[in-house]
Amino acid sequence: MKLLLLAAVLALAGCATPSGPDALRSQAEQLAAGRTGVAAQASRQTLEQLLTRQPLDADTAVRIALLNNPGLEASFAALAISDAERAQSVSLPNPHFAFGRLREGQVVEIERMLSFNVMQLVTLPWRARSANRAMELARLRAAQEVIRTAADTRKAWVNAVAARQTALYLRDAREAAEAGAELARRMARVGNWSRLQQAREQATLADIAAQVARGEQAAVAEREKLTRLLGLWGSTAAYTLPDRLPDLPKQLADRADIEATVLRERLDVRAARDESRYVAESLGYTRVSGVVDALTFGVARNTTFDNASGERETARGFEIEVPIPLFDWGGAGAARAEATWLQSVARVRETGVRARSEARESWHGWRSAYDVAKHYRDEIVPLRRFIVDETQLRYNGMLASVWDLLAEARNHIAAVNGAIAAQRDFWIADADLQTALTGTSPGAIAAMGAGSAAPAAASGGH
Repeated sequence: MKLLLLAAVLALAGCATPSGPDALRSQAEQLAAGRTGVAAQASRQTLEQLLTRQPLDADTAVRIALLNNPGLEASFAALAISDAERAQSVSLPNPHFAFGRLREGQVVEIERMLSFNVMQLVTLPWRARSANRAMELARLRAAQEVIRTAADTRKAWVNAVAARQTALYLRDAREAAEAGAELARRMARVGNWSRLQQAREQATLADIAAQVARGEQAAVAEREKLTRLLGLWGSTAAYTLPDRLPDLPKQLADRADIEATVLRERLDVRAARDESRYVAESLGYTRVSGVVDALTFGVARNTTFDNASGERETARGFEIEVPIPLFDWGGAGAARAEATWLQSVARVRETGVRARSEARESWHGWRSAYDVAKHYRDEIVPLRRFIVDETQLRYNGMLASVWDLLAEARNHIAAVNGAIAAQRDFWIADADLQTALTGTSPGAIAAMGAGSAAPAAASGGH
């Protein structure tokens, strides 16, 4: 029996070794696997290979961010800190050695005491389970950071490409406005047009020029947002982006039971459930340790030297120290632990309600964005193209003026810009839907971190 107890203690002590950073990163990426849209990559050489792919597509951008994003690296460092704290909490307690030397005349007394905190040894299995549970929650938080970084990067890529595509079309609109303004200037000079008509064309040109400037600035700003998420700088930030967004899918797949998928797959729901179980398991220990929270056993050896007679006496024995629950019977601690458990149960319900609502909202937004983008692609843009072509034919037959042709060209470009925005909204909604179904909520990490602080503090106090 003693050998089995010793083996169990040594096995628990073996868990006190911190895991390496690469192992922790791999664990978090495995939890996030299938939820980021790309396969996990974990080598600097892979990063160099990814940077050579031009132009940069969305999946490549996500892979680069998962390898190189500074904020994500900080999250993995926080995970390593949690692992070090776990290893420290499950380590065997150090024995205490006390030494004293007392002198009274010719008599010298030397006291030696070796003491050991028995309570920490007895509760080592519980502390090991508690530390492993807290570490699992930390891994879930790190995995949620991986998913959120991937989703933010994918949406930043969509915004950057859409802004670039919009800027290109605005330049086309400016060329059409410049042609109209130049023609108006010539006709006004020969007296075929009034100054009012010329001013209208110049105002159109000025307005489009301002739109071009804003569009080019938006393209730069969205690209820099993407660059920050990729963690690139210097020559590595000289990547190129595609000129246009990916085409819309031909049809959308039916998604049945999205609420069941959310409750089964989302990591923030899983983390809330695990945290509630962890707090429930700690209630019994809190009630017991609230009364007797320390037990120290010591072995003493006292030696007395009488220098006058040359005699020496040695006394051996042991000492047990137990706190007396005279003023604090642990009632407040037990009430706090029970309230913490009730709070965790409420948080599970809150997380489930929020996750299901976010899934429904994201799904309807995804469907609506697809319908709008498809409407632009199949109806509005083709109609505007048809109107431009018909106006061109009438202009060639001298049945329409050049002003009609320029106006319809500007309308067509505006319709194309609207189609780009609708297409951008769909791909952003697609990324949001994937995150809402299997990943996490934008505010889940902060809420979960605040919620787990209370039980961690309660366990640390013992």
